[in-house]
Amino acid sequence: MPEVASNTAILEEFEVGGMTCASCAARIERALAGHEGVESAAVNYASHRATITYDPALVGSPELIEVVTGLGYLVVDDAAPPESEARAILPRLVAAIVLTVPVVAISMIPAFGFAGWPWVALVLSTPVVFWSGWSFHVTAIRNLRHHAVAMDTLISLGTLAAYFWSLVALVFLGADSHGGNMSLGAMFSDHGSTYVYFETSALIISLVLLGRYFEARARSRSGDALRALLDLTVKMARTEDGEDIPVSELKPGDRFVVRPGERVATDGLVVDGQSSVDTSMITGEPLPVEVGVGAEVVGATINVSGRLVVEAGAVGSQTVLAQIIRLVETAQGTKAPIQRLADRISSVFVPIVLIVALFTLIAWLIVDAAAGEFGVSRAITAAVAVLIVACPCALGLATPTAIMVGTGRGASLGVLIKGGEVLETAYKIDTVVLDKTGTITEGRMQVSCVVTADGVSTDQLLTRAATIETASEHPLAQALVAYAYEQKIVPRPVNNFSSEPGRGATGEVDGVVVRVGRVDFAGDVPDDISRALARPELQPASVVGVGWDGVVKGLFFVTDAIKPTSAEAVVALKSLDLNLIMITGDNQAVAEMVAEKVGIDNVIAQALPKEKLARVAQWQSEGLQVAVIGDGVNDAPALAQGDLGIAIGTGTDVAIEASDLTLVSGDLRAAADAIALARRTFSTIRGNLFWAFAYNVAAIPLAAFGLLNPVIAAAAMGFSSVFVVTNSLRLRRFKGYRAKQ
Repeated sequence: MPEVASNTAILEEFEVGGMTCASCAARIERALAGHEGVESAAVNYASHRATITYDPALVGSPELIEVVTGLGYLVVDDAAPPESEARAILPRLVAAIVLTVPVVAISMIPAFGFAGWPWVALVLSTPVVFWSGWSFHVTAIRNLRHHAVAMDTLISLGTLAAYFWSLVALVFLGADSHGGNMSLGAMFSDHGSTYVYFETSALIISLVLLGRYFEARARSRSGDALRALLDLTVKMARTEDGEDIPVSELKPGDRFVVRPGERVATDGLVVDGQSSVDTSMITGEPLPVEVGVGAEVVGATINVSGRLVVEAGAVGSQTVLAQIIRLVETAQGTKAPIQRLADRISSVFVPIVLIVALFTLIAWLIVDAAAGEFGVSRAITAAVAVLIVACPCALGLATPTAIMVGTGRGASLGVLIKGGEVLETAYKIDTVVLDKTGTITEGRMQVSCVVTADGVSTDQLLTRAATIETASEHPLAQALVAYAYEQKIVPRPVNNFSSEPGRGATGEVDGVVVRVGRVDFAGDVPDDISRALARPELQPASVVGVGWDGVVKGLFFVTDAIKPTSAEAVVALKSLDLNLIMITGDNQAVAEMVAEKVGIDNVIAQALPKEKLARVAQWQSEGLQVAVIGDGVNDAPALAQGDLGIAIGTGTDVAIEASDLTLVSGDLRAAADAIALARRTFSTIRGNLFWAFAYNVAAIPLAAFGLLNPVIAAAAMGFSSVFVVTNSLRLRRFKGYRAKQ
């Protein structure tokens, strides 16, 4: 389903069928990216998904689909998941194994040999090559019609070459006259003889199918996290009248009941009841959260104890769960920059292999002829081995499977990763810049003391301050407004409101221009206000000044509790060898007190948003890789500037949009989880790529020099693909720092 990606561009995803290796994905990607109107295109071999951003004024969805189908691939509404792919392979695999076992036995084990055995091998291997291996041949032909070659080209060419050579040898060259079978050793020692290779063709098909079956099973597990999120979606909701209705019929403002043990139908506000809610599937937090009237609840979370009546807020695609699923799907369809190398190699790999196989065949024919041996057994064996062993499956799976598993595991821990490039960036981070309010502290500021100037009442000061602050979403502003309501003071309408990020806000109340914010912003400081600022019992606290007529008329002292897990988070981040810096707009005394309590040594206080941005840019210019963690509007510029932006999910939408990673919960330990998971995922990608490259670099020369039998080559090729997928699946066991508590 297309969705708007920017002012003009459209982002669309669709499933691609018929891809068998990384070179297929690279070919489709090049064709899409080169089409007029396409801004970017990414094709993920592991998920079989194409993600395209295009200008609808220049190109449409039907034209893009035609590009894919024109290359010989399929576009399907709902691609079969890998588990279904595995089920589709199974019948052909079983038939191949049942027929191949006796072929191998009579062909390679002397005790099972008998006169005429090659004819039996022909009969048994034919259905394996042409029925079990049918998909390889069809795909190869389809690709050749479009002047392309891929993994299936190598398999089809290799098995058919061995089969038809054996048929010619049997019918015309008297191969049956040997009267016995051929062991693997004889295949390499008696080069002048004529042998048949029916068992080689059958066994290669069987082993490749077996590898593809296990690969499909393993790839299905790489998407478990996303499917688990999809399974959380609630289908039915119960109204206050006791009627069960589809959740799709709920509208904002509708009320529904959540009984103990049930999942919350959709995001909303508790209007009646009290309970504890298990939010672990969304936030990764193990402990239930206590909720009551006025508390927000998230759809799909579990009501643990009491009965709740909830008023629906966001529904459908706007719910938190739907947005998480969308983010995970997008992340799993993206590529890490490191994959570009693999893509470039895959795009030219298969043609090069065909050339190497041809040269191998010719070289061995020349070598045998020079030695007076005129058989072609060794030449055929070596060429087929090159074709089979070089299939670049592992290369294509190395990166996307790790990204799929890593981002999925992150989602289950309450860490939303926007793409594969984020994982690579997070791997390189060496410095973390933390905001204070709402990140290290609770962000629920409370007014602890009010000081007024001579001739100003507390009610007057609070009324004017709260009236201005109703238009601001800064935590200090929200604290003043909440305090006003607690004191039964209702803010008035404000006119001509304006704000200066990091300094304060100005507005007109009852015809008077009022300034609220930093003390030096509010106006000149009279002596009585100055003396209050120096009172030690009021420190450390955040101070909000309120002034009009150019003079500060009063002060609000606001305090904020440190999150109980922040100190543990700092320890966890330090254990990752990260340099920590706290930068805040609050005053120096408060900043130093908070930093000391959580264990941060480097503190920068009274920093405006533009200064936060400038500091981050400065550190980057010095060669540091900087991650920024924040939750407020004033953090958004720094989050966008940082190499890695990490937003506290309990913060503002602006901060979340500007970030690369979002921590669904407010627990700062999730930041350590995010960076540790990113490092583990990227290390897995590097390990996978090393194995894939090393495998081909080592195996192709061995095959070309006649040191690798085609059967062993097929087994090795299948094993390499299963290995990289299985290695990626180890990321599902990542626990994180919160699990250690």
